[in-house]
Amino acid sequence: MEARTLFPPSRDAALERLRDFLPKAGAEYARKRNYSLPEQGHPHVSILSPYLRHRMLTEEEVVQATLGRHSASAAEKFVQEVFWRTYWKGWLERRPQVWTAYKAGLAQALNRVQSESGLRRGWEEACAGRTGIDGFDAWAQELVQTGYMHNHARMWFASIWIFTLRLPWELGADFFLRHLLDGDQASNTLSWRWVAGLQTQGKHYVARVANISKYTEGRHRPLHQLTAEPEPLSGVPHPPLGPMPAPPPPRREAPWALLLTEDDLSPGYLRKALDHPPVATAVFTGTAHRSLLATAPQVTEWCAAAIAETIARHVAWTGPVTQEPQDLAAWAQGLGVSQIVMPYTPVGPAADRLAAQRAGLDQAGITLTPVLRAWDAAAWPHATAGFFKLKTKIPSILAELRGLSLAS
Repeated sequence: MEARTLFPPSRDAALERLRDFLPKAGAEYARKRNYSLPEQGHPHVSILSPYLRHRMLTEEEVVQATLGRHSASAAEKFVQEVFWRTYWKGWLERRPQVWTAYKAGLAQALNRVQSESGLRRGWEEACAGRTGIDGFDAWAQELVQTGYMHNHARMWFASIWIFTLRLPWELGADFFLRHLLDGDQASNTLSWRWVAGLQTQGKHYVARVANISKYTEGRHRPLHQLTAEPEPLSGVPHPPLGPMPAPPPPRREAPWALLLTEDDLSPGYLRKALDHPPVATAVFTGTAHRSLLATAPQVTEWCAAAIAETIARHVAWTGPVTQEPQDLAAWAQGLGVSQIVMPYTPVGPAADRLAAQRAGLDQAGITLTPVLRAWDAAAWPHATAGFFKLKTKIPSILAELRGLSLAS
């Protein structure tokens, strides 16, 4: 089944999926979330990740709806899973060098693919799901066909890719990023590093036959096919922790233009930061720039449809819309505005594209002002070490944001 059928790219579809999942977001999710059952439609997880990744639904909306249905203790696991996405983003935002190093490592690995026939053959077989490893091939094919893979299967897949097939982890992270509808530069890159033993250095994740068999209900059992006791990969220490982003607020009364990327498709919160609608809107995305290779067509098509749906929902507010202007400074000058305002764009492909426009904007005297969501501003200061530090702060973060409490 194609991605747009499985994940209709609209906010209404996201809200309907959230409503359908809410009855299961408590104790049932905590008990069954690790079961990867694609043949049953992944009945034990929310399958909200494409919508959350692009913020067609926000994390705050999902958590608020969940705690409106379940007690804090019953919903604890699901709420924590929502915060994992926030944690990864905050961790990478404070250490952008890790994203830069990943891109450099990927370029080197792709160069090796061109010169090492054995590596190229292994990489191609892994991406096509032709390794002969029970489970692995099915997960690869599911990803390519649907743009989705259960989180537990992603861990097994990454472990087998790194430790059994002995392929560069960057090539695996790139394979995911090119094909996942929810492909997120932070959670994808850092999760692959975690499996490899680079994120929590010296602690890696090893796929086990018994674990795979249990959580696929016996559908897959790669007996005698996996490397049993691999060593974690070694790498350089983490870079020093950088400062929290602190962009200046927009000039409330000045004319402005809106810039939308695929990273946040709920721009309504900007209305509180400004006194009037934008003069016009531009779409400026990084979806097609996730990789040095081509992003899967169904991913670029899904994201384009999601952006179009977002603009249609806000059409009375956005003004005229320009798709992918090559020169943001020239576009803004043509509108007669000196400030472009946008949802904050975290480290990743869209931010990389924006960085290339900075000199032209500065030269033209045009201010690019990203507005950080309150959710990120509250959570990211705690995403400095392991997840546990952020986890302990979840009750106070929620209380600060919405008056919610995780007290039972």
